Amino acid sequence: MVIFITGPENEGNAVGFYGVTRPGRSLVDEIAAEPFENSPFPLAAERTRRKDPLDDFTKYTNGWNISDHHYWASVAFTAVPLFSVAAIWFLGFGLCLLIIIVCYFCRQREPYGHSPTCYTLSLILLIVFTFAAMIGCAVLYVGQGSFHNSMTSTLQYVVHQADSTVDKLRNVSDYLAQAKQVGIDRVFLPTNVQTDIDEAETNINASASTLADQTKENSDNIQDLLDSARLALIIIAAVMLVLTFLGFLFSIFGMQLLVYILVIAGWFLVTGTLILCGLFLLLHNVTADTCVAMNEWIQYPTANTALDDILPCVNKATAQETMLRSKEVTSELVNLVNQVITNVSNINFAPNFTPLYYNQSGPLIPLLCNPFHPDMTDRQCDAGEVGLNNATQVYSNFVCQVSPSEICMTQGRLTPSFYNQVSAGINVGNALYNDAPSLVELQDCTFVRETFSDIYRDHCPGLQRYSRWIYIGLVMVSFAVMFSLIFWVVYGRERRHRLYTKKLKDLTPAPATDQALALARIPEGDKDN
Repeated sequence: MVIFITGPENEGNAVGFYGVTRPGRSLVDEIAAEPFENSPFPLAAERTRRKDPLDDFTKYTNGWNISDHHYWASVAFTAVPLFSVAAIWFLGFGLCLLIIIVCYFCRQREPYGHSPTCYTLSLILLIVFTFAAMIGCAVLYVGQGSFHNSMTSTLQYVVHQADSTVDKLRNVSDYLAQAKQVGIDRVFLPTNVQTDIDEAETNINASASTLADQTKENSDNIQDLLDSARLALIIIAAVMLVLTFLGFLFSIFGMQLLVYILVIAGWFLVTGTLILCGLFLLLHNVTADTCVAMNEWIQYPTANTALDDILPCVNKATAQETMLRSKEVTSELVNLVNQVITNVSNINFAPNFTPLYYNQSGPLIPLLCNPFHPDMTDRQCDAGEVGLNNATQVYSNFVCQVSPSEICMTQGRLTPSFYNQVSAGINVGNALYNDAPSLVELQDCTFVRETFSDIYRDHCPGLQRYSRWIYIGLVMVSFAVMFSLIFWVVYGRERRHRLYTKKLKDLTPAPATDQALALARIPEGDKDN
């Protein structure tokens, strides 16, 4: 088994411990006992071993834990290069814009120089980076849509699993409540059993409500964050696409004032996109960390880990108590049915033997099989006993037709009313017995293990792939628009110089030839000769 402990020195950190059940002690005893010596096992320890800026840049070693601010600091540190690029771009490009403005107003009005090679190269690069920005916007849009759908599907699956578990718990609670009402010929379950049922119902309903509420709350919070992130990414993709397209057109047609307005707007947008790129790199790393943590938890399940923020296990004591009470009530219901069959239905009374006589006759009714020994361990049915699963069908063959005074008019051992009461007890006992395997799954967190296993196998590859698409799309958009801004300015300058040079060339008179100069020096009278 796995036992999990936390202490003040490890507050907020999930630490699992391994051990085996001690001989002669039950699971409940082990849970209640003092934990024995074990070794710690932080989830995803190797993958999350990163520099922690909050701890003098030493390696973070507490494993995956979304409730630990040191974990978030270490993950955020992986995005520092992108945040640094955003700061350098904002300050560097802002300084370049300032220099360009100063030089524009302070420069002397001298003839422009023009390089056809520089003009052609700037035009080619402008086209290349414009297409790169468009491709990046497309990757970003497709990636965010796929990531949102995949994450939403994952959350819905988690909520569905939690709801299924809650339904199992509440079904058991309903069956226990029905068991209290079961009575055969005014004989009910013992008072101590009914008291145990009341206590079990309280614990079951509390545990089910906690599981349902916590899972729903966590799912809603994550879904709200996803919807906000999706809206932000769609806006970024649309704005960057429009900015790139308009900047390209304005540059080609020489609308310099509009180009400079877009350059300033793009300066801020690229900075914001680089910051957003860093945040989604952080999200990509957290997603991958979570998948690794789930996979390790599947292999070495522990209780009260940070994974409880995604899907909490049912309290072991509650699950164990629920299972024991289900077995106890099932056994008591079988005993109640057998008591009535043995002491009433299978006895031939004299006609004057008062209330228990209803003219019962015919073959004896076989006893109902009790699936548990008195210590609640499993028991094999004896020959001639009837199992819970088909007892109602077998007992229906022993029902007689009765008179208005509930006296059998035909051969039979059960009146219709007795049969209905017996059937009610059998159905409740059978339902509790069939739910026992699911209660075992709740006890050892099997349902959580299966959920995480399905998420790791079916959902994690898509989540990691699509979060990488978002990150790559943001990087492409950021750098493509960044260089597009630069070449808007460069190409605009080269285009202006090219037009000025061409205009200057058209206005300058062609140089005179030697023959024309010679004719100009000949007197007018001699030109005719």
